[in-house]
Amino acid sequence: MKKVSLLVLGCLLVLMFAGCGKNETTPAATQTPTPSQAATGEPTEAVTDTPTPTPAPVDINVAVLKGPTAIGMVRLMSSTESGAAKNNYHFTVAGTADEITASIIKGDIPVAAVPCNLAATLYNKTKGGVTVCAVNTLGVLYILDTGDSVQTLADLKGKTIYATGAGTTPEYTLRHLLSKAGIDPDKDVTITFVSEASEAAAKIAASDEEVIAMLPQPYVTIAKSKKEGTRVAIDITAEWEKVTGETLVTGVIVANTAWLKDHDEAFQTFLSEYKESTAFATEHVDEAAELVEHFDIFKAAVAKQAIPQCNIVCYTGAEMKKAISDYLKVLFDANPKAVGGALPGDDFYYGE
Repeated sequence: MKKVSLLVLGCLLVLMFAGCGKNETTPAATQTPTPSQAATGEPTEAVTDTPTPTPAPVDINVAVLKGPTAIGMVRLMSSTESGAAKNNYHFTVAGTADEITASIIKGDIPVAAVPCNLAATLYNKTKGGVTVCAVNTLGVLYILDTGDSVQTLADLKGKTIYATGAGTTPEYTLRHLLSKAGIDPDKDVTITFVSEASEAAAKIAASDEEVIAMLPQPYVTIAKSKKEGTRVAIDITAEWEKVTGETLVTGVIVANTAWLKDHDEAFQTFLSEYKESTAFATEHVDEAAELVEHFDIFKAAVAKQAIPQCNIVCYTGAEMKKAISDYLKVLFDANPKAVGGALPGDDFYYGE
C-alpha cells in the first residue's frame, strides 16, 4: 500500500512540473531576442514606422511686380492653379510697389517681391516689421536710346531720362552711377519718373525725336520691338559692378515678420517651391514664356527673348545676406535716405 501511495505521488509531481513548464514556454515565433534584449536580457517593444504627417496647407497671399519677379513665380502660380502646390497661394501681380506696401506692413499680403532698398526702408519704418528672405533678381536695368548720342554715362549730361521706380532701387542706382560719372543728378540731367515702366516704353514708341529711358527687362525687349533703331546704350548692371565692385541687387522676397513667426514652416515650404519655380524659369525658357502669357503678364514672344537677360535667381541664407548687405552699404554711403536712414540689423535677414 505504501508503494502504491508513493507511485501515485510521483505521478502527480510529474504532471505538476509538466504543467508549469508548459505555462512558461514562449511561442516559437516570439522566442528570438532582439539585439537589445540579447544584450540586456530585458524584453523590448516592437518598433513600428509611423509616417510623418504632411503639414496642412496654409492660405498665403503673395504679391509680385509685373516684371522679372512675376516671371520667376509663374511655375508656382501654375502649380497653384492645378492644385499641385503645397500651400493655398493667392497671387497679386502689381504694377508698382506702392500698390502693395501698406498691405505688406499690415500683414494682409504677408509675402511679396519688392525692390531691395524698399525692403530696408520698410524694415526701418516698421522697426523690424519686415524680414528679407531671398534675393530674386539681380541687375535688370538698361539705358535705352533711340538715337546714337549716348555711349557712356558721361554722355547723359544735359539729357532727359525717362525712368520708373522713383524712391526705390532704380532711382538710387541711377543717381549713384551718375554721381560717380561726375554728373549731378539734380542739376546736370532731367530725370522724369513715370508710374510704370510701360509708360516709358510707350513714350519711346510714340516719339519721333530721340528718347532716352532707363527700363528693366522685359520692357527693354518690348520697347525695342515697338520702335526700330531703339538700342541698349548702357548696361546698368555692368556699370554698377565696374564702379562699386559689388553685385547689383534689384529685387528681393520679403515677409511680414509677425506673420513669419507664426507660419515659419509654411513659409519654408513656399521658399522651397519658389526656388524650384525660379530654376524652371531660367532652365525651361519656352515653357516659362508660355506661362507668362497664360497669366497675362507679357506675351510669350516677349518673355522668351527677355528671360535670359532678367537675371532671375533665388539666393537665400549667407549668399543672400552678403549680396544685400553689400548693396545696401553702397546706397547708404551715397545717401542714407535710400535705405530708410540706417542699415538694417542682423534680424532683417531671414535665418539670422
